[in-house]
Amino acid sequence: MNIRIMVADGDEHTRDDLRKVLAQEGYEVDPVSDGITAIKHFRRYDYDLVLLEDELPELDGKSVSRQLRKMSGIPFVFLSRKSDEESKLKGFELGAEDYITKPFSAKEVLARIKVILRRRAGKEDIPVRNLVFDGLNIDTMSHTVYVDGRRVFLTPKEYQLLLLLAKHPNQAFSREMILNEIWGHDYYGTDRTVDTHIKTLRDSLKPRDNYIETVRGFGYKFVEVYDEAVK
Repeated sequence: MNIRIMVADGDEHTRDDLRKVLAQEGYEVDPVSDGITAIKHFRRYDYDLVLLEDELPELDGKSVSRQLRKMSGIPFVFLSRKSDEESKLKGFELGAEDYITKPFSAKEVLARIKVILRRRAGKEDIPVRNLVFDGLNIDTMSHTVYVDGRRVFLTPKEYQLLLLLAKHPNQAFSREMILNEIWGHDYYGTDRTVDTHIKTLRDSLKPRDNYIETVRGFGYKFVEVYDEAVK
């Protein structure tokens, strides 16, 4: 299956340069010139990666990135004329896999894209047997969870919810994203379902329930980075 990439940038020359270089590598490329069109395309097509200018017309890249994160966890890369540290940190806080400052070489962007796609493919292809954190151990083969060496018993949905968050440390998931991932797109319940399961999951994980953090007005995230991954 071909890799499909969206190039969302307000500058026509930038879009054309990136489209040519990426197409030469065999990628399917959809160039778009504004934020509204970017969101429409994202809803219509399945992308593997998005290149996103931070100052898009109609709707800026930061706003677009927030919408993308509500719908999917696919990687996106900010393209920006801003090279200051604060702007870069803000981009990464919004969930960007990379932040590339203009002017840049299209071949440099291609090289960075390849790294991201290889890293992502590696995460998907290599199963992780254990997710081990301080005081919390998740055995993904036997679907068992231990808190401070004590086995805790979770419902299937609680386990799926914990695994989703723990596999993506520090990535914020909206309630809508969680519903789609765990309950499926055809589920007609409300996001209160997520809140209820988070509450019971936290109760089961005590005193390690602080791993699951509420992102105010958005959703939830797992706040600890990996201490060890035993494959």
